[in-house]
Amino acid sequence: MKKLMVYSHDTFGMGNVSRMLVICRHLLKSIPDLSILLVTGSPIIQSLRLPPGLDYIKLPCLTRTDYEAYSVKYLGTEIGETIQLRSDLILSAAVNYKPDLLLVDKKPTGVKDELVATLDYLKSDQPDTNLALVLRDILDSPENTIPVWKMRGYYDTICAFYDLLFVLGVPEVFDPREEYQFPRSVSNKVRFCGYLRHESGTRSRSEIRTELGLAEADKLILVTPGGGQDGFKIIATYIASLPRVQAKHSVKSLIVCGPEMPEAQRQTLHQMIRQNLNISFHEFKNDLVSYLDASDVVVSMGGYNTICELLSLKKRAILVPRAEPAQEQYIRAERMQSFGLFTVIHPHDLAPELLAHELLGELNHTHNRRALSRPDLDGLPRVAEWVSTLLFGSRKPLSSVDSGSTHVSLRRGVTA
Repeated sequence: MKKLMVYSHDTFGMGNVSRMLVICRHLLKSIPDLSILLVTGSPIIQSLRLPPGLDYIKLPCLTRTDYEAYSVKYLGTEIGETIQLRSDLILSAAVNYKPDLLLVDKKPTGVKDELVATLDYLKSDQPDTNLALVLRDILDSPENTIPVWKMRGYYDTICAFYDLLFVLGVPEVFDPREEYQFPRSVSNKVRFCGYLRHESGTRSRSEIRTELGLAEADKLILVTPGGGQDGFKIIATYIASLPRVQAKHSVKSLIVCGPEMPEAQRQTLHQMIRQNLNISFHEFKNDLVSYLDASDVVVSMGGYNTICELLSLKKRAILVPRAEPAQEQYIRAERMQSFGLFTVIHPHDLAPELLAHELLGELNHTHNRRALSRPDLDGLPRVAEWVSTLLFGSRKPLSSVDSGSTHVSLRRGVTA
C-alpha cells in the first residue's frame, strides 16, 4: 500500500478543501491500493462526501482577517498557540502515518509556517518521502504575490524540499513562472496539468427541473457565491434585479447561499424573498453540480472550483468575482472573459440594472461564446500521472528533471 498525506489549510471559504477532495477522489480511482490522509482546518469537512480510502485529521479552525492575516475562528485562543497546536498535529500525523508522498496545497510552508517542522522532519528522518506543491492557476496579482513569496522564502523552500510543483491551469491563461518571477530552479519543477474537469452530477437535468417545479418553457437561474462568507451583496442584488428579468422571461431561481454566510444576512435574504414561490433558497447543496447542469444561466463568484464546474458543463455564466483583499478571482474572470467564455461584472459595478441587463443577454443568447477557446480540462489524469511517478518512480531523477516547460494547450488540449 502507498500512503499519501494531503495538507489543505482552508482559512476562508470552502474552495481549497473541495478542490483537494476532487483530486483525492480521482487518485483513489486511478491508483490501486492507495491510502490518503487529509489534514485540514476546514469547518465543513464533515459535511462533504468522503470516498473510501480517505480519512482526515481536523485542525482547529482559522479565519482570514486580512491579506496574509489570520485569527482563531472558534477556540478563543491566541493565534500563536493555535498555530503551534496545528503544527504539532501535522507533525504527529507525518511521524505516525509515514507517507510516501506529501501533497501540499498552495502555501509551501503552510499557514504562518505551520508546516516547517514537518518539512524538516521528513527531510531528515523520512528522506524517501516525496513532496509536491499544488498551485491553482492563479494565486493573486504579481504585485501582491512576489513580495510575500520573497519575504517568506518560498522560492528557497521549493528548491530545498519539493520535488515537483503542479499548476492546475495552462500557461496561455496565466503563467506563474513569468508572472511571479520564478527562479529557474523553481520553474524547472513546474508541471502544468490543466484545469480540473468535474464529473457530472448524480441526478439528471430533467429530474432536477421536475423537483424544482419548472415548466418546459421556464428558465432556471442558479445563484451561488461559494461558501457564502462574503456573498450577501451578489444574492441581494440578484433578488433586486429579478423584476426586470421576469418582465421578459418566465424565470425560476435557485439560490444556494453557502454554509458560511452569517445568520443575520441569511435572515435578511429570507425577508427579501418572502413568499416568492419562484425562488428556492438553500444554504447548501451536496450535489450542486446536478443543479448547475440543470440551469440555463449561473450567477457566481470567480473561484477556481466554480470556474472548473462551469467549463466542464459548458454553462453560460455571469461572474462577480471577489476583487479584494486578493485579486485572484478577478484576474481569472478577466482572463476567461478575454477568451469569450463568461460575462464579468466587477463587484464595485454590481447593481440590479446592470445585472438584469447581463442576465437578459445570456437568456436571449445575444452574448457569443467561442467554444473552441475552452481551456484544457484534463488536469485530473495529469495530476494522477505525476503522483504515480512520485509514488512508484525514483526520486533523484525527478528532482533533477530540467523539462519544467511541460504544459498543455489552451485550444486543443494536447501536451506540447
